Amino acid sequence: MSRTTTARAGRRAAGGGANRWAVLVVLCVSLLLVALDATILHVAVPSLTENLNPGSTELLWIVDAYPLVCASLLILFGTLGDRIGRRRVLLLGYGIFGVASAVAALATEPWVLIAARALLGVGGAMIMPATLSIIRTVFPDRRERATAIGIWTAVAAIGAAAGPVLGGFLVEHYWWGSVFLINIPLMMLILPLARRLLPESRGSAEGPWDVLGALMAAAGVLGCVLGVKRAGSGEPLLAPATAAPLLAGALLLVLFVRRQRRRPHPLIDTRLFSRPAFTTSVGCIVLAMLALVGLELIAVQYLQLVLGLSPLETGLRLLPLTFAAMAAGATGSYTLRRIGPRRMVGWGFLLTAGAVLLLTLMGQNDRPLLLTAGFVLLGFGLQTTLFSAYESMLSEAPPRSAGGAAAIGETSYQLGAGMGIALLGSVMNAAYAPGLAGVPGVPAAASDAAANSLGEAYQVADRLGGTAGAALHTAARHAFVDGLHLTLFVSAGLLLAGAAMAVRLPRVMECPVDVEAAVEEAAAEAAAEAEAARAGAARAAGTGAGEAGPSAAKAVPGSATDGAASRAAGERAGLVGPGMVPGQPAGSPGETGAPVSRRLPDAGQTGTMSGAATRGR
Repeated sequence: MSRTTTARAGRRAAGGGANRWAVLVVLCVSLLLVALDATILHVAVPSLTENLNPGSTELLWIVDAYPLVCASLLILFGTLGDRIGRRRVLLLGYGIFGVASAVAALATEPWVLIAARALLGVGGAMIMPATLSIIRTVFPDRRERATAIGIWTAVAAIGAAAGPVLGGFLVEHYWWGSVFLINIPLMMLILPLARRLLPESRGSAEGPWDVLGALMAAAGVLGCVLGVKRAGSGEPLLAPATAAPLLAGALLLVLFVRRQRRRPHPLIDTRLFSRPAFTTSVGCIVLAMLALVGLELIAVQYLQLVLGLSPLETGLRLLPLTFAAMAAGATGSYTLRRIGPRRMVGWGFLLTAGAVLLLTLMGQNDRPLLLTAGFVLLGFGLQTTLFSAYESMLSEAPPRSAGGAAAIGETSYQLGAGMGIALLGSVMNAAYAPGLAGVPGVPAAASDAAANSLGEAYQVADRLGGTAGAALHTAARHAFVDGLHLTLFVSAGLLLAGAAMAVRLPRVMECPVDVEAAVEEAAAEAAAEAEAARAGAARAAGTGAGEAGPSAAKAVPGSATDGAASRAAGERAGLVGPGMVPGQPAGSPGETGAPVSRRLPDAGQTGTMSGAATRGR
């Protein structure tokens, strides 16, 4: 076997070969199921409440059990996949997800549904980091990996948006359990495909797996997410039910980090956070989700309660945001290669901040064109930021730590979403409540009740009736819009902070390249082209295959012609410049085949080569 064939075979084994795009399809369907399940239940809540009659606390746990368990176990299963095999963890997650879906669909008691939702969270925690870490392994070339991550993020946006629509259709035509039952045929289809197509990969197997550390991380994240969710639901931050889990979770995470620093074989290499690009990418994911989730929640209330749109009309108004996010994911790889991570994340944040400021022009009356333009810019800007941040974070992590890095990214996503609801919801409430104090003709008790939410204010106003009810209704609408404007300004400030943070990201997209293998492959392709040209010239001249003219001379291995072909191929590939030896990086005489970093150009610039080794890879 020739060296070129060997190099190709090696890359095919590492990258999934011709099947890597089929692998991506399987992974995206996996993510689609998880994303759907995160949002599909919301429209089924009224129906299941009527059938199961859960108490208020039980209903809260039915909704929150899935995201709480999923977020808390991401680090545990992400690092376990690095140790025992990511494909193995993913397949086990499929099985658990399917079984939990069947139990949830057939539940007849609230506690059974809560347990099934928690089990769904276990399956989701196995699936989510495994999909991203397998992408990191199957696509070793950063340019192809960027395309794959762009598709991955676009699918996530599709799933989150399609969940309420699909759930509404199923509940309307069948029963509430059908929103879970739909997972089973999809799992039966994807499980054999995954067993056949997905390659097994794992990180370093040195030393024992830190079970205690994994449990500390799970409990710490659970406490933080639970505290943040309670704060977002209106609980005072200093209330014991909110402060206790927050403080306990933060303490456990601090102890977890200290433990990982002392261990010779840690679950998560904390040195990743010493890399500015990695830490910055994680921070950008948190900020982007903080803005997105909080704004979506408030936007839905504005569309339904202020403008009076139906749930279907509200969903249609939000579709431009989803379509823009899909477009950003689909074009993200090209944009990243052209402008680099720093500009892409920074401009994404700036575009999102501009969209948020544009939406401050919303008022008491419906302005469809304004809302559509704002949602398009918002969706495109945020998805651009998320895509580039995920890609940069994953590229900073070595392949052996892909599962842990993916788990950190997904945990940041969940924490950002929870903090967005808590922070922006608190800002909204602080601005909304004072607007209902001292409304003429409205008793103080009614004003206090109306200050809880706009929906409750409408109910109080209907009970009051007459002039006082109309005055309370009008005051509540105006107070909500004023609070919305303040919340949008705060969100814009956070997004501008994210744009400033992006300056710590690399200016260009750096791609590690095996020079020797790349030049050999390019030379082989050039020789094949020369052979084809020689054969064509011989046929045209009628002299037979062995009598080609000088212009179609065959490149003989080891000859001067072969060296010229190799040099020409290398120059075409951007790997060899004038005066350079094929297989030898610039600035490193005598060291053939060393990996170097190809720095992709900014827009309007030509490619250059850096002789320095890639950072830590």
